[in-house]
Amino acid sequence: MKFNPAESIQDLQYFGEFGGVNPSISDSSTYTFLSAKTMFDTFEGNADGCYLYSRHSSPSNLYLGEALAAMEGTQTANVTASGMGAITPVLVQLCRAGDHIVSSRTIYGGTYAFLKNFTPKFGIETSFVDITKLAVVEKAITKNTKVLYCESVSNPLLEVADIQGLSALAKKYKLKLVVDNTFSPLSISPAKLGANVVCHSLTKFINGSSDSVGGVVCGTQEFINDLRNVNDGASMLLGSTMDSLRAASVLKNMRTLHIRMKQHSFNAAYLADKFEKEGLKTVYPGLASHPSHKLFKSMMNKEYGFGGMLTIDVGSLEKANELMELMQHNNLGYLAVSLGFYKTLFSAPGSSTSSEIPEDEQKEMGLSDGLIRFSIGLDNNIERTYQMMKKCMIEVGVL
Repeated sequence: MKFNPAESIQDLQYFGEFGGVNPSISDSSTYTFLSAKTMFDTFEGNADGCYLYSRHSSPSNLYLGEALAAMEGTQTANVTASGMGAITPVLVQLCRAGDHIVSSRTIYGGTYAFLKNFTPKFGIETSFVDITKLAVVEKAITKNTKVLYCESVSNPLLEVADIQGLSALAKKYKLKLVVDNTFSPLSISPAKLGANVVCHSLTKFINGSSDSVGGVVCGTQEFINDLRNVNDGASMLLGSTMDSLRAASVLKNMRTLHIRMKQHSFNAAYLADKFEKEGLKTVYPGLASHPSHKLFKSMMNKEYGFGGMLTIDVGSLEKANELMELMQHNNLGYLAVSLGFYKTLFSAPGSSTSSEIPEDEQKEMGLSDGLIRFSIGLDNNIERTYQMMKKCMIEVGVL
């Protein structure tokens, strides 16, 4: 039977402590034991079902992790306080001084800064490459390489990674393939395509209401146990723990993720098609003009579409700012970073979410000053939205 991520989430059944349809929230930082021996066994990791301290785990966090593991088709998952709180422990856990990472050159600015500026302090070096060219990726692999890192759909240029091709390289050279799937939950299932570890910023589409910050690492039981190890687990020792109240909130929102992603994708596809026909330089994986359109189609879970992210290039930062301010004034969305909200969000990534990347490198990868990144919202009448956006574009001289 074909894997369906939304159905895997819905097949989970929870009962609250008092029979509620939502699991009870574990509003505790520490947990009591009936015997000292059980406490000792739990410290040693030998007491399944027992909770010690919420930095290690909590019932609420495990409920959410179980749902996210079901969504990605992995054995288990570990939730964290932020997306970066998921990504950074994974890379630190997999590498040590003298090791090397091959990463996509177009990734979230925070991840880029971590790999470019922070990990060298610990003797871990990174080569940034065009992830869409497998020959270039393979050429960058050295005897010290331990990890291939990419985003399923890159931030902000929407380049698409050939996860199956990268997985084959990872197996050939005995590497771990780590994939950030934040831009394409449900649409792409990296673990089913060969990724070893899948990360998300839960802050974005998965939570969907821009009121919580969180992250998750999905992988094997062995790897998640390593992350949580009290002696040398990066997640345990770096302490990026998600609060139980937030975990319960995100879990509730996950139940509508499949509905939301279908609408995000429908609206983004509609606008991308209209923008391209107007002559705007438009990038969206659902367009036949996208260089990886066929690749995305070959990997995707079709009913969830090509995602809610698109970009247009209006030529200059001045024009981009003028257009975004006018669209916000006309209630077409918000001039804000992040994504996955019910309203459309737009920003100029070169001066915001990708500002950690030096200007010369931005230009080399094709990140122009006039690029606007859109996270398309859940508008009920997307034709009306398009007409209003078109009017704004005409007013500022983009069309």
